[in-house]
Amino acid sequence: MKVQPFQVPKPLHKNLIVQVDKSKTFYKTLHRHNELQLSLIVKGTGKLIIGDSVHPFNDGEFYAIGANIPHVFKTETTQKEVHMISLFFTEHTFGANFFQLSDLQEIAPFFKTTKDGFQLLSHTKQVGSIMNEITVVSKLSRIILFLKLLSILCNAEKRHLTNFKYPKESGHLVGERMQVIFDYVLHNFHQQIKLQNVSSLIYMTPNAFCKFFKQHTNKSFFQFLIELRIEHACQLLLKNNTLSIAEIAELSGFKSISNFNRKFKAHKGIIPSSYHQKIMHIIAANG
Repeated sequence: MKVQPFQVPKPLHKNLIVQVDKSKTFYKTLHRHNELQLSLIVKGTGKLIIGDSVHPFNDGEFYAIGANIPHVFKTETTQKEVHMISLFFTEHTFGANFFQLSDLQEIAPFFKTTKDGFQLLSHTKQVGSIMNEITVVSKLSRIILFLKLLSILCNAEKRHLTNFKYPKESGHLVGERMQVIFDYVLHNFHQQIKLQNVSSLIYMTPNAFCKFFKQHTNKSFFQFLIELRIEHACQLLLKNNTLSIAEIAELSGFKSISNFNRKFKAHKGIIPSSYHQKIMHIIAANG
């Protein structure tokens, strides 16, 4: 298991790679590739780990993943099927100077805004329609739609996903260790996690492990763990009206509701109950 320098399969005579995933889970190994990735989550929920950050993802959301940023869409195990449409490309997909043409200056900023990855916050219906259409049209129409998509994304509202730059010189050993850590945390975050246990997984002392994790994520291990637990709690608050705040806290790995409220407010700016009410108001207003 490692941060795969993944080779995106390129169909013969096709520059823009269009991939439709329909299965029980998305590609579940932490990986990175030279291509930029634009992905529409048609159906599926879970957590996106990208660089040093964790974000929940849901049906209908659109994400851009910058080149060579480690990432994985970790789907919830309760789902019967997930569905994602993705585009893979580079600045040189259509030739070394294609995006430098004066006629395309409108979309030239796109490649800078995508370096850190982003979630689309506006124009989601329009972008979703293009992503679905791009899977069924001719090659020429696909390129036209692709350029239209980039134009929309340049002017749309976005939320950046990470500022972390994964060091290219890290190599396979670091990737293998980070994958082991992420896999363990994703499967055990709802339980007590001891530093001694997680550091022993990659044959390090706790002190060496803490330095290693901070060096490669720009945050402490427990900062990452709390972030993951908070995002899991947000998903429970969004989807479940039968669980109490105390039950959600326990299911997310917090021993006490007071600690849960404190950590949640530190990350989200409001306490869990207020967050739930806010989400319900938004859903009702859009319903």
